Amino acid sequence: MARDKKGKSDGKKAKIAEKKHKQAKKGAKKKIDKNLKGNDSDAEDIDLEAVLASYAKEQEKFLKVTEVTCEPPKPRASATLIASPTNSNELFLFGGEYFNGALAAFYNDLYVYLIKKDEWRSINSPNTPLPRSGHAWCRGAKFWRFDPSTREWTRLEVKGKSPPARSGHRMTYHKNYIILFGGFQDSSQNTKYLADLWIFDTQTYSWFTPELPVSTPNPDARSSFTFLPHDEGAVLYGGYSRAKVAITGRQTKGTGQSQRSTYKPLVHQDCFFLRITPAGVNSTSNPYPKVRWERRKKPINLPNPSRAGATMTYHKGRGILFGGVHDTEENEERIESEFFNGLFAWNIERNRFFQLNLRKPKSKQDKIPEEGRSGRRGRVKANEEDLLKNLAILEIKRALSKDDKENEIEESGDKEETMEIFHEKLVSQEFPHERFNAQLTTQDDILYIYGGTYERGDREFTFDDMYAIDLGKLDCVKQIFRREAENWYGSDIEEEDEEDDEEDDEEEDEEEEIENEKKIKSKCQDEEIPVNIPDCTVQQHLQKKYKIESKKPDKLQATESENVSPLPVSNFDDLTNDIITMAHDDHFPHPRPFESRRDFFQRTSHLWQEILITSLRWKGILPETLSVKEIKTKAFEKSENHWWESREEIMILEDEQEAAGIGEIVTLSDKKDSSGVFKKR
Repeated sequence: MARDKKGKSDGKKAKIAEKKHKQAKKGAKKKIDKNLKGNDSDAEDIDLEAVLASYAKEQEKFLKVTEVTCEPPKPRASATLIASPTNSNELFLFGGEYFNGALAAFYNDLYVYLIKKDEWRSINSPNTPLPRSGHAWCRGAKFWRFDPSTREWTRLEVKGKSPPARSGHRMTYHKNYIILFGGFQDSSQNTKYLADLWIFDTQTYSWFTPELPVSTPNPDARSSFTFLPHDEGAVLYGGYSRAKVAITGRQTKGTGQSQRSTYKPLVHQDCFFLRITPAGVNSTSNPYPKVRWERRKKPINLPNPSRAGATMTYHKGRGILFGGVHDTEENEERIESEFFNGLFAWNIERNRFFQLNLRKPKSKQDKIPEEGRSGRRGRVKANEEDLLKNLAILEIKRALSKDDKENEIEESGDKEETMEIFHEKLVSQEFPHERFNAQLTTQDDILYIYGGTYERGDREFTFDDMYAIDLGKLDCVKQIFRREAENWYGSDIEEEDEEDDEEDDEEEDEEEEIENEKKIKSKCQDEEIPVNIPDCTVQQHLQKKYKIESKKPDKLQATESENVSPLPVSNFDDLTNDIITMAHDDHFPHPRPFESRRDFFQRTSHLWQEILITSLRWKGILPETLSVKEIKTKAFEKSENHWWESREEIMILEDEQEAAGIGEIVTLSDKKDSSGVFKKR
C-alpha cells in the first residue's frame, strides 16, 4: 500500500513538473510573440502614413467632380429640374426615366444649364446617388444633399427613424425644416398610396412625425400633388390616387347581381394649409413645433376640366401650373385622354386661379423714350445708334459676300459660324405642345418648361425640348432646344389602331366644316351683306349676327361689335383707382396698369417702409437696429411680392384698357409729360 501510494505521488509530481514546463514554454512563446508584435507595430506606424495617404487619394478620386460641356440631356420623364439658389444663371437637372415601348432606362446623371451662355454641362462624380425617377431632390429611402456651389453630393446619415421608401411624393421647405408628404409604394400586386407627414430638421439632422390633432381633417392619401412653401407653413393642392369601388354586374336567371371590386382614378381638387407653429424658447419637454392641417375652401376658377399630371412650381407667392391630362373612362378596357397646354397662376393668399395667355408683343415704336433721349439731342443720338447698327450689318454682309467669292468650299462653314453668333432663339406665339408631367422651375421671373409626356393610343412619347417664358411680359415662348422624339418600339397593332382613329377624327372634322358652310350659305340667301364691314369678313359678320360656331370669348366679341369710345386721359387715374379699390380690400397700395415694379415702388416707397416698420414692431424687432438701406431693400421686396400677387388682376385691366384704346392714350400722355418731343413751338 505504501509503495502504491509512493508510486502515485511520484507520478503526480512528474505530471506537475511537465505541466510547469509547458507553461514556461508557453510563456516564453508569448513573450517572443509580444516582441515580434512590438516590432511589427513600429512597422505599422511607418506604413500607417502611407495607408492614410493612399486612402486620401482614393477619397479624392471618389469625391472628384468633373464638369464638361455637352449636348442637351437625353429625353426623360419624372426628372427633377431646379433653379440654383446660389447662382441666378444656373439650372440643375437630375435623374429621370425613359421608356421607348420595349425597354425602360433610369438615369442618375446631373446636368447644369448656364442661362446666359446657353450652354449645357455634365457634372460627373463617383459619389452620386443611384439611378432613380419620381424622386424629390433627393429622397427615396436614402437622403442626399447637393451643394450647388461645389457640385458635391453628400449622403446624410440621419438619426432615428426615417420615412419608408416611396415615389411620387412631394417636398417643400419652411425655415429650417424640410417637409415630406404622401406618395405611393408600387409592388407587383398592388399600389399603396400614402398620407404620412414627415419633417426633417436641418439643425439636428433628424426626422420626426408630428402629432396631429384628431379633431382637424387631414388630407387623403395621394401622389403627384402640389406642395408649395408659405410664410407660416406649407400649402397642399390637388393630387392623384386610385379609389376602390364596387361594380355591379348583369343579373342572370336564377342568380342575383354579381359585384366585384376595381380601382378607378381619382383626381383631387381639395386644398389644405399646413400650419407650423415654432416651439417656445423655454419648452424643453417638446422641442418640436406644433403642426396641424387646416382645410381651405376650394380654389376659385379652377382649371376645367380637372386634370392630373399638371405640374406646378412656386414663384413669388403664387404657383405656376402647366399642362395636364383628363382621362374619361368609356369602358373598362378603353380610356379617352385629353391633354392640355394651358398656363395658370394660382394666387395662394386669395386662393384663386388665373389663366395666363400670351400677349401681343409691343412694337418698338410704341415704347416710351428713355430719359436722356428726349428732345432734339435724344433724337440725334438715337439716329446715330441706328446708323451705326445699319453700318455694322452692311459690313457683316460685305464680309460674307467677300468670303463667298474667295472660296466656295470654306463659305458654308464660315457662314454657319457667323449665323450661329447672330442667331436668335426661335420665338413662338403659342404655348408648347400639350403634355403632362413636365418639369417646371423659375429663375429670375422666367418660367422654364422641360420635357413631359404625351400619349396617343397605347404609345407614349417623351418630349425632348425645353422652353422659357417671361412671366412679367408673357409676350412669347422662347425655344431653348428641341429635338424630334425617338422611335417607338411597341407593337404594329397599336400603330394601325392609331391610324384608324386619326382617319375617323379627320372625317368628323370635315363633316363639321361642311355643316357649318351649309348653315352660313342658308343664311346668305335672304341676308343683305353690308358693303363695307370694317375689320371683319362676311363669314365673321354672319357668325356675329346669327351666333354660328363662334369660338371667341364674349368680351372679345363685345369689343369687336360695339363701338367703344375711349375715356379722356384726365379720367384715367380715377378709373384705375376705382377698379383697384373695388377689387382689393387688403389696405395695401396696389400697382396701376402698365406700371413696372420699380415705378410702383418709387410711387409707394414711403407706404411700404411704414408697413415694414409696423410689421417689425409686431415681431418684436426694433426698426432702429436696421440701416436705412436695409429698410429700403426689405420694403422693395415686400412691394415686389405684392406686385406679383396682383399681377394677374392688373393684366386683366391692361388687356381691357388696351382693347378700348386707353393704353395708347396713356402712352401718349406719358410721352408728353416725359420730355419736350411733342411740344409745339
